[in-house]
Amino acid sequence: MIAGAVHKRMNFTNAVIFVSLIVIVLLYLSPLGIMILNAFKTYSEIMTNVLSAPQKFSIKNFEVVFKDMNYPKVFFNTLLVTVIGVTGIVLFGAMAGYKMARIKKRYSRLCFLYCIMPMMVPFQSFMITLVVIARHLGLTNNLLGLGIIYWGLGCPMAIFLYQGFTKTIPYELEEAAIIEGCTGFSLFFRVIFPLLKSVSASVIVVNAMWIWNDFLLPLLIIGGSRSSKTLQLAAYSFMGQYKSEWQNIMAAAILIIVPALVIYLIFQKHIIKGLVAGAVKG
Repeated sequence: MIAGAVHKRMNFTNAVIFVSLIVIVLLYLSPLGIMILNAFKTYSEIMTNVLSAPQKFSIKNFEVVFKDMNYPKVFFNTLLVTVIGVTGIVLFGAMAGYKMARIKKRYSRLCFLYCIMPMMVPFQSFMITLVVIARHLGLTNNLLGLGIIYWGLGCPMAIFLYQGFTKTIPYELEEAAIIEGCTGFSLFFRVIFPLLKSVSASVIVVNAMWIWNDFLLPLLIIGGSRSSKTLQLAAYSFMGQYKSEWQNIMAAAILIIVPALVIYLIFQKHIIKGLVAGAVKG
């Protein structure tokens, strides 16, 4: 009797938790659903009722956005910036994290804290100074400069993850490689870096999603440069002072999200695995 009552109570509790989770998921996905719904509507339909279904499903908005944004060009620009940014973050973050994990000197811990401290500083507090310095270094109004700036902003988190994960790699592997004559960069790239595969996947996915969807930094660094616009800046052109083309904005948002979503779905299993491996084991 008691066991049966406990079993029923557990089933009821599990059912309540399941229903609650479904409701939460639907609430989180509702903005995405509304965006997709309005991407197929006209401006007048959106202004009439944002939650209503479109009177006629049409891809006209997507055709207009594809042409007006010059989608292939801005897609390539965004992809180039993402590749440059992520490549630098992975390489410099991995090398710095490895060295900080292996060097056991008096001020090594202080140096590590100094390198990861920027994670706690809000970007808005130093963005004006960053733009001024970038302008003096010739990093503004070009995609290469934007990608290089992402190195400095993304490396603190990467160093934190790589340093923690490197501590779990037995030092005997390095000693064996050194005995075989493998030293310096050869030791790192042939022995250590392949062992950082899981945390590297996590760093790549997290930073690729961040750079791909970033709006503020490209706006500050690229500004009004027509040839160097990213997807986010191109979509922003549909926002005007007196009128916003909401139907085109929704369609543009979908065209921006889809590539990033595909990448995320492919590599999602590596995100939590890499973060846990780098943060908890360290």
